[in-house]
Amino acid sequence: MKPIVEIQNLKKYYAINAGLLAKHVGDVKAVDGVSFQIMAGETLGLVGESGCGKSTLGRTILRLEEPTAGKVLYDGENIVKWNKGQLKGMRRGMQMIFQDPQSSLDPRMTAGDSIGEALLVHGMSDDKARRESIGELLKSVGLEPEHAERYPHEFSGGQKQRIGIARALAVNPRLIVADEPVSALDVSVQAQILNLLMDLQRDRGLAFLFIAHDLSVIYHVSNRTAVMYLGKIVEIGDKTEIIRHPLHPYTEALLSAVPCADPRKRQKPILLKGEVPSPAAPPPGCRFHTRCPRATPMCKEQEPALIPESPHRSVACHLIK
Repeated sequence: MKPIVEIQNLKKYYAINAGLLAKHVGDVKAVDGVSFQIMAGETLGLVGESGCGKSTLGRTILRLEEPTAGKVLYDGENIVKWNKGQLKGMRRGMQMIFQDPQSSLDPRMTAGDSIGEALLVHGMSDDKARRESIGELLKSVGLEPEHAERYPHEFSGGQKQRIGIARALAVNPRLIVADEPVSALDVSVQAQILNLLMDLQRDRGLAFLFIAHDLSVIYHVSNRTAVMYLGKIVEIGDKTEIIRHPLHPYTEALLSAVPCADPRKRQKPILLKGEVPSPAAPPPGCRFHTRCPRATPMCKEQEPALIPESPHRSVACHLIK
């Protein structure tokens, strides 16, 4: 089976300019050589702490940010080189759910207008057919057709995110990049939105790149999990293998911080020393070595490759034998 999307050595750098002449003095390496695949109907969970490059990666895959280097293969075609006309067709296949439902909706547009805009752009000019489609989309996310006439300020946070989901579904995409879609919501609403996304995936055969900083959320929704640190993937594979037996020290630290209701299963959190290095000046060798409790001289000098450790797992760590 061919993947829907395949990322090959994708990079996104932001130039640092200084002085009166705006001389280029360096780059912020937000995404630095990331590779993975997403198959039809699966959810790849992408986890990591704030600032590691997760959201930038998601936006770069969709060409909302222009990549610095690398390939994004959609059905085998490298969309990095596509023009605006070609990208318009690709947008039908890949959509995004944004993190903040408040800022992602235009306050001057009704819910129906926000959803219907995508339909209009992609050729549905008949007003009656568009209104019917908007009503069906609202019902599919747990809202009512009459909600189409309301403005964003008339909805709760959870309802706004449902509108954002309906907007992403409007053009029948195959892949949705969900950028922390529940992090801005109350805990009581998060489960409703997560279950809605899983139901929609089952009913529509969707694939997801699900971005989050909460491993418990990732475990609930994903089939595979990728752990990101300072612009690079450090571990990727089957979610159950990673949760039960993490191999990379950074993954271990993330898992140790997940709250556990059963006191018999609680483990002492691993406290990482120091701050996350700047992506403008990443350390040599393994990028995690400045905070890793088990770092060796090799870790400080040689960057580890992301290599398979089992049929369903790859890890970038010199300590794995």
